Amino acid sequence: MHKQNAMTQNYSMTLQESTPAQIDAAVRSAVEANDQWASSSAAERSALLRELASALEADRERLVAIANEESFLGAARLNGELDRTAFQLRSFADAVDNGEAFAVIDDAAVPGGPPAGHPRLMRVNVPLGPVAMFSASNFPFAFSVLGGDTASALAAGCPVVVKAHPAHPRLSNAVFDMAKVAAQRAGAPAGVLLMVSGASREVGVYLVRHQDIAAVAFTGSVIGGMALQKEINARPKPIPFYGELGSTNPIIALPAALEKQGAELAKNLAASIAQGCGQFCTSPGILIAYDDAVTNAFVNQLAAAMDSQNTHAMLSPGIRKAFDDGVARLNRHAASKRMTTGEQNADRHPVPNLVSLDTEAFLRDPELRDEIFGPSCVVVRVKSTAQLLQVLSAVGGSLTVTVWGADKNDADTQSIVRAAIRIAGRVLFSGVPTGVAVTRAQHHGGPFPSSTQPQTTSVGLMAMHRFLRPVALQEPPAWLADRSGVPL
Repeated sequence: MHKQNAMTQNYSMTLQESTPAQIDAAVRSAVEANDQWASSSAAERSALLRELASALEADRERLVAIANEESFLGAARLNGELDRTAFQLRSFADAVDNGEAFAVIDDAAVPGGPPAGHPRLMRVNVPLGPVAMFSASNFPFAFSVLGGDTASALAAGCPVVVKAHPAHPRLSNAVFDMAKVAAQRAGAPAGVLLMVSGASREVGVYLVRHQDIAAVAFTGSVIGGMALQKEINARPKPIPFYGELGSTNPIIALPAALEKQGAELAKNLAASIAQGCGQFCTSPGILIAYDDAVTNAFVNQLAAAMDSQNTHAMLSPGIRKAFDDGVARLNRHAASKRMTTGEQNADRHPVPNLVSLDTEAFLRDPELRDEIFGPSCVVVRVKSTAQLLQVLSAVGGSLTVTVWGADKNDADTQSIVRAAIRIAGRVLFSGVPTGVAVTRAQHHGGPFPSSTQPQTTSVGLMAMHRFLRPVALQEPPAWLADRSGVPL
């Protein structure tokens, strides 16, 4: 366990505030690069993405050291995250090379009148334009300057203006400086990747209000995301806002699973709750199980496993305070029965927290359903499938729902799975939700409040479609049709 005193940690929170003039200059550079990058070929886009990945790996030792000083996440975790970031960049390069951004639907002309007859129609995709990308605190590589939002927007043909996160300013500056050189080597236009910074609300607001920003990608809190959504809606011309916000990621533990492998599941779930000190968007925050002897045994095993977890410093003093406040509020609730034994202490790293309560209290009191960003989980004991469905409905939109023990195809299981699909963007039937694969089938998004656009994903190769707009070309001239989906 990392022994550094939380009261004396050198949280690096100083970040230069970009002025309105500097933000204007960054967006102007993105606009100047827009036409060239929007009409770039697959080879040009993939060359940039691959060069960025290689540059990131070449500078690994220095960047991981900076990231660890600012985030306390540990070299092993950060090296893995850097690997994922490079993998994302290359995966989008592969997708571009395979034509993902240039897909064409070509409906040949059909003689005669409507409804059967119609002219030739070619459906193509065009990039939206400059994207404002808000970095996240909890993934200083994978959701930051060269993270998935940046990679997917560049793959789509959109210049990116990054809003650096104040939790890792030195790393953001180091990665951006490295990326600028890599972009030059790849022959990309100078304005294809820009960065602004600042911890104040004003910097973010000015950026999303800018008339030349065409879309916004955001990963953060519900409060912060909804504040930006309000600003975007107030623009003379509102633009798409792709926000990943809050999620409690319920685990449904059906009796069959707990009877068969309860001890193993308790160990894996405890590790998932504590992973990254619980600072994952997919960290399990709610466990739903039937109120019986099997669940009692499992919850005791889970509590013991959580008590044995080692944690590290949280990402910032603000996140630590919010965690402490949330845990204190949860533990003092009249309906809560605390299952773990560790006590929170501001002079030490946070300890995992597990409480148990009944369905009635969970449904009655909305604050019991709030996300606590950190290693904390609520056990909700239900007495029937009907109650379980009520609990899921009360949880609302979530990035994930996990259903253990759904092998039996009966009416109850079907209703539970149906309810899980209704509220989540990803439904798991084994394992734990922490860990999000970068694949074409991945969906990282869900009904509000987990995201603002549940039909889109912020992870996986389909993420680039957030930044593409379909256009139908009717009876296009030969020279335009021959571009095979490459924008003008």
